[in-house]
Amino acid sequence: MQTLAVDIASTFVDDAAALVTGLGRVLLRFAMAPIDRIANACDIAGVLAERRATFRMWQASRTRARHEGRRFSLLRRFSPFRHLAHLT
Repeated sequence: MQTLAVDIASTFVDDAAALVTGLGRVLLRFAMAPIDRIANACDIAGVLAERRATFRMWQASRTRARHEGRRFSLLRRFSPFRHLAHLT
């Protein structure tokens, strides 16, 4: 019975974190849209498109590695060094 309560609580925390993350991304994208348009207009050699493609490939491999057998952890979720996990 206790594991069910823990699962429900962790699901709620995951959903709340995903909601906050999504709202933050929307606000950031809205604020950065004019700068992105100027950067794309000035990108003659296609460097930005190449960097975006490389980042998407890195992000996909990182997401795939993250979902392989890991459990939810509050310490990992709120750690200021969580984005440096791929360096270890």
